[in-house]
Amino acid sequence: MTIGIIGCGNISAAYLKRLTEDFSFLEVTACADLAMNRARSRAEEYGIAAVAPDELLADPETELILNLTPPAAHAPLCRRILESGRHAYVEKPLATALEDGRELVALASRRGLRLGCAPDTFLGGGCQTCRSLIDRGAVGKVAGAAAFMLCPGHESWHPSPEFYYQVGGGPLFDMGPYYLTALVSLLGPAKAVTAMTSRAFETRTIGSEPKRGTVMHVEVPTHYAGTVEFEGGVLATVVMSFDTWSGELPFIEIYGTEGTLSVPNPNIFGGPVRLRRGRGEWEEIPIDSPFVENYRGLGVAELVDAAASNRPHRASGELACHVLEIMTSFGLSAERRAFVELESSCPRPEPFDGRSFAS
Repeated sequence: MTIGIIGCGNISAAYLKRLTEDFSFLEVTACADLAMNRARSRAEEYGIAAVAPDELLADPETELILNLTPPAAHAPLCRRILESGRHAYVEKPLATALEDGRELVALASRRGLRLGCAPDTFLGGGCQTCRSLIDRGAVGKVAGAAAFMLCPGHESWHPSPEFYYQVGGGPLFDMGPYYLTALVSLLGPAKAVTAMTSRAFETRTIGSEPKRGTVMHVEVPTHYAGTVEFEGGVLATVVMSFDTWSGELPFIEIYGTEGTLSVPNPNIFGGPVRLRRGRGEWEEIPIDSPFVENYRGLGVAELVDAAASNRPHRASGELACHVLEIMTSFGLSAERRAFVELESSCPRPEPFDGRSFAS
């Protein structure tokens, strides 16, 4: 399948590296950006064409467009991609508003097109090893879970961090998709959310170049604490924060009747995966998958393979929209100071055998 990319910012290099080097059935032909200098720089680096976004959207030879724009542009651009008759794959989150996410899923279905969405890290060896352990009963019946993302924010390193503190940003919309997608893959879809939110700073100062010293207004909550109830009855404690200098809490833990599973950072593809059975010692579990390095774009490749095989793809629009509803429900619960029952569900993604896919 021929692929074009719109959005040549920070994350585009990671996608381009894998999509141009590791999957022979994909051909990245062009990249586009409103800032043509950025498009030309990426194009020269990876030996592809640099074009304007409208030109790429009008190109009849491009079959799938990868949307790597800032969050506020995700839904409008995906809508244009699908309306132009192309498959769409977008960086997380699917949209900043739940209604937009639902509209995209419905539009793709009506047009008979594929809609995919990051993160694809849950397809990596780390999370898939955990999935196998849970499915095999290594921790017994799952009784609970916890997920923690604690950091001081991104303004110290990101060259243009403003969007992290605008609508569609914040720790939940930025990092939450990694954690919540992993939890849905491991535990199945959710059914209800309760949460509270806060914001430690009204403004933040950029510490990175080229905007060092610029003061940003913080428009969104920067600390979320909540509970997600899954359809199977599991309760997961979830804390997402840009207001924490450091912490010693796990990324994700799964608590079962026979043991505890320590899930690796869901923002990466590898391990370590650790298991403690009953009162025994922690043991590190080997990861049997080729996808343990930074394989951004694995979800794109899996979507294309699924389309060729006429089967559902795993990093799907339905999954991303369900995760989007979980995230928006954190805000609704905090505003209403009440439980929020979810309206959506989604199939639990099938296990991903990285070895057979890579071969």
